[in-house]
Amino acid sequence: MPEIPPEESLLQFPCDFPIKVMGKNAEGFAQAVADIVVTHAPDFDPATMEMRPSKENHYLSLTATIRATSRVQLDALYRELTAHPMVSVVL
Repeated sequence: MPEIPPEESLLQFPCDFPIKVMGKNAEGFAQAVADIVVTHAPDFDPATMEMRPSKENHYLSLTATIRATSRVQLDALYRELTAHPMVSVVL
């Protein structure tokens, strides 16, 4: 995918960018997401990831706020997260 010119982007890089990831509340889910995020944003601190279980505790919502440096970085992160078998939704 071609890079979007800065004047056409809704984001100004670098910026803080929250990524919400949802999946079944299973052992290893949060760690798997944190590992993927750190791969694409090495300065991300997994201890800052917000976790929120569903009402019945079957699902877990994770929010990782990274310092995004480019659209290419965000696209690669979204692609890897959505491809992971434990991940149901990425917003």
